[in-house]
Amino acid sequence: MTSTPPRSGGNTRGRRAGFGSVRRLPSGRIQARYTGPDGITHTAPTTFSTKGDAEAWLAIQRAAITLGKWRPASQDGQVSQTTFAEYAETWLRDRALKPRTRAHYRQLLDRQLLPRFGTLRPASITPEAVRDWHARTGTGTPTLRAHCYSLLRAILTTAVQDGLLPANPCHIRGAGNAKTVHKIRPASVAELEALVSAMPERYQVMTLLAAWCGLRFGELTELRHKDVDLSLGVLRVRRAVSRVDGEYVVGAPKSDAGVRDVAVPPHLIPALRNHLHSLAKGRDTLLFPAAGDSSRHLAPASLYRVFYRARAEAGRPDLRWHDLRHTGAVLAAQTGATLAELMGRLGHSTPQAALRYQHVAGGRDAEIAAALSRIASSDHSP
Repeated sequence: MTSTPPRSGGNTRGRRAGFGSVRRLPSGRIQARYTGPDGITHTAPTTFSTKGDAEAWLAIQRAAITLGKWRPASQDGQVSQTTFAEYAETWLRDRALKPRTRAHYRQLLDRQLLPRFGTLRPASITPEAVRDWHARTGTGTPTLRAHCYSLLRAILTTAVQDGLLPANPCHIRGAGNAKTVHKIRPASVAELEALVSAMPERYQVMTLLAAWCGLRFGELTELRHKDVDLSLGVLRVRRAVSRVDGEYVVGAPKSDAGVRDVAVPPHLIPALRNHLHSLAKGRDTLLFPAAGDSSRHLAPASLYRVFYRARAEAGRPDLRWHDLRHTGAVLAAQTGATLAELMGRLGHSTPQAALRYQHVAGGRDAEIAAALSRIASSDHSP
């Protein structure tokens, strides 16, 4: 028996299993097929996670033929009868996803994709059906709409690799990208000072770190005493917490690049030191726990109740908590930080977001214009 071919694109040669054959698809799943008594090649209505499972299915088909109880797995003998709902369940189950991402995909499937495509075979989903669904879905929620389309396209891309349909019917240009409805206006230093002053004392250092260090909410609320090195002035971001189905789940940060050391601006060190002294002792003590329970993570809603009042007092009722991270990114860009430095500080895996902060750094365009004038003046100086 030949060795399993590598997982790669293109045709993947099957291997004989005595009766029928099995092959590993580009997705990594195993496909089984055999020639039935009718002389037609029949493919298993689903793919398998292991070669053993595929060969077990073939053994069942062979036994059915021997006992005279055989029935074709599919009416046409060629196309799997697996529905989109069945395939999507397998697709989601086999993905290594963070809990919050898995819950998000589950919600998109249940609410947006399965009601329209669930009973269809993947091969029956046409470009026309996708366009009609897209035109009627999430017209007032562009981000949700883009996420739904991207998930549908990803599932059907794998279905193509698994041989369930000849081509992906998702061909809508730009449908996976959402246009930003909320235009972010980072807080100025003066606005940030006003915001921090308006926050309750127990949240002031958290607000400062969100802005000046650019940490995500889940990274901040999982920071523990052991993650702070005052001698070096560094926060060691190693974990993040998210809330899934009402439960707090601690895991890795949002991306691989999220595991990082973030230098704390020196002017924040005294406030951070005082905050640490106010906490219960212990390396695993949360820096910003829920009120009244130092072992429980802070819920977003608890923070937002006081944050909304504070932002109104600071004259920035439009400011979202996540905009503080954008504020920190723009402030860092204003220092002249390189793209790589911004990516490292913010925990970005790709340069696109960090590049955006370089472009929108407040006041930089005016500085560039003034610099251009200085060049012009120097060229005309005697």
